Amino acid sequence: MNLILLGAPGAGKGTLAKDLAKIFGIPQISTGDMLREAVAAGTELGKKVKDIMDSGALVPDDLVNAIVREKLARPECHNGFIFDGYPRTKSQAESLENLLKEDGKKIDAVILLEVPKEIVVKRLTNRRICPHCGRIYNLITMPPSKEGICDGCSSKLITRDDDKEEVVTRRYEVYLERTAPLIEFYKQREILFTITVQNGDEDVTQMVLNVLKRVRK
Repeated sequence: MNLILLGAPGAGKGTLAKDLAKIFGIPQISTGDMLREAVAAGTELGKKVKDIMDSGALVPDDLVNAIVREKLARPECHNGFIFDGYPRTKSQAESLENLLKEDGKKIDAVILLEVPKEIVVKRLTNRRICPHCGRIYNLITMPPSKEGICDGCSSKLITRDDDKEEVVTRRYEVYLERTAPLIEFYKQREILFTITVQNGDEDVTQMVLNVLKRVRK
């Protein structure tokens, strides 16, 4: 099964993608993680990406599309995949559609997570990352045992630059401005399914599985 998860930063795409990856036995493809790896490596590309991400803007399509093409060519993606955070623009969607056509493949379903801005800001501004082992915490829903310290490796937790409130707000605005046209793009292809999150505590994974049961019939 080939899936796309759409939604604003902090909507819960990453958590949902991990759940679905385990259930279906297919890889989660997060372009955000791949871009952050480039930043951590300190390459010239990584430096360019860091400046863009820290400002809350989107990384140019050509850079993202190149990363995606390389990923889809790997053996682990041959039986299906879950895109988390890609595509973000209509241009990226068209590029992905053409890339899949080359291999006789298509997207089976696009899941849109609709989450209120207040929940998104609350989630991201309370997120903390371990710079050493990569563990992710949330001060409200999943805090570390010891304040500010990673449970796994005892490193000091940090707040990513793109999780600061002013950047989160900007990222949300960029999402509305540039990513929203994707909704119409996939509506026209009749593969878009909307999951509405009202309070942030819904069992989103089960809601999505119920939708995918209909898709797989």
